[in-house]
Amino acid sequence: MTKPASSSGKVWLVGAGPGDPDLITCRGVEVLRNAEVVLHDALSHPDLLEHCPHAEIHDVGKRYGQHSPDQDLVTARLLHFARQGKRVVRLKGGDPMLFARGAEEALALAEAGVPFEVVPGISSAIAASEFAGISLTHRDASSSVTFITGSDRAGKEWSPEAWKKLATATGTICVLMGMRRIEAITRAIIEGGRDPATPAAVVMWGARPEQRTAVATLADIAALARAQGLSSPSIIIIGEVVELRRELNWYETKPLFGLRVLVARPQEQAAQTVRALRERGARAVVRPAIEITAPTDGAPLSRAIRELAGYDWVVFTSQNGVRALLDGLRAQGRDARAFGCAKIAAIGPKTAAALGPYGLSADLVAEEFVAESLVEKLSGQGPLGRVLLARAESARDVLPDGLRAAGAEVQVVAAYATHAVSGLRRAELIAALEHEVDVVLFTSSSMVDSVVDALGDAAASLAKRRVVCIGPITAETARQHGLRVDLIAPVYTLQGALDALERDLTPGA
Repeated sequence: MTKPASSSGKVWLVGAGPGDPDLITCRGVEVLRNAEVVLHDALSHPDLLEHCPHAEIHDVGKRYGQHSPDQDLVTARLLHFARQGKRVVRLKGGDPMLFARGAEEALALAEAGVPFEVVPGISSAIAASEFAGISLTHRDASSSVTFITGSDRAGKEWSPEAWKKLATATGTICVLMGMRRIEAITRAIIEGGRDPATPAAVVMWGARPEQRTAVATLADIAALARAQGLSSPSIIIIGEVVELRRELNWYETKPLFGLRVLVARPQEQAAQTVRALRERGARAVVRPAIEITAPTDGAPLSRAIRELAGYDWVVFTSQNGVRALLDGLRAQGRDARAFGCAKIAAIGPKTAAALGPYGLSADLVAEEFVAESLVEKLSGQGPLGRVLLARAESARDVLPDGLRAAGAEVQVVAAYATHAVSGLRRAELIAALEHEVDVVLFTSSSMVDSVVDALGDAAASLAKRRVVCIGPITAETARQHGLRVDLIAPVYTLQGALDALERDLTPGA
């Protein structure tokens, strides 16, 4: 994605996909990473904006019943930023051209002489139906499908006659944006000759952990959807293919499907946990309990960085420690060669993976997220010599004490500091625990401390939620704070904790 040679910028009309942020195309991600300005709509997943952390972001989503930017204003903004020579992304849910305003925006850009490119996306109709276990076509059930919008065009009244004509003209009918008129639509299709007993479904928030699906006959689907509280954004599917859901419902049957799990880490630190939860059908509710800052005194870290080659081992206990030390290394105008012959040890695969972007890899990785595990592995490496331990400003002494007992000369430096959140972020954490969370996942003792410190007198709300700890040390810290621990992972990793939670929630497992 290179900047056009002309004085004007360029606009990319990008399909964000249906809901799951992993379903955006590779090209869509590439364009986002190079964007200078992003205008996104209401149905594009907010996690997609993590691909463009330095872009200027504008929410131009349209929400029924709420004040939203009109189309003329959105188009004017596209033209304005492009004429400033900016790389502009218009991020639209689903596909930018299917029942969207992408074509209107593209026409306006063409008329204004502004270069543009269309990046197709997976349509919400396709993805929502497939995530609900419904194939819109099937050789034995339907050889045709019609996509139709349930919303009328401005200035043109919605006509039931059109629905009557459609009723028997196609095998499967897929209606987007039709929930406001679902009663009138289904009634008109029946009056047009479609059997009232035809299977029908409504899929709300398709391809996301919030997905909900109602299945009934064509005659009853509107009443059932209303009774279950289904509303926009939803698709309506009418046809024999709905019966396939009985055997093809793969997404909603995941053991953790729909489970709301609190991830109390900063957004930039939570990506791997969020992805792991999403893969299992759970919804990650990211509400940081801590803020990461520079240590009170940065001089010891800077001095240790200058002397890296003089150590035999450099030990990292977190991704934060990796980033702090190696960003400091870059700030000194140096790179991985500064380590010389020093070996690198890391607690856990995530900490080890954080080394990759800096051109480094760990010589030793303790798979369990506990200091004792790393002490045991390092002790088996022979004489340890000089060891640099870069960690949080306040941390347990188990690791340095254990290494010294093994004969190492240990220097501990504060690479970063952690502080409990306050103000608005604290209020958001409390609100999440009260209304948005089923499970609280603690992946370290420091996380337990941070959550309890941040909550203060609101910590009692933790008693209302299922508490899962990554291992016995984290669990003991939770108990010291008076918390009830419902589940302890026997394997002290994130995947081990989620495996344990799946087994616990699966009858007979």
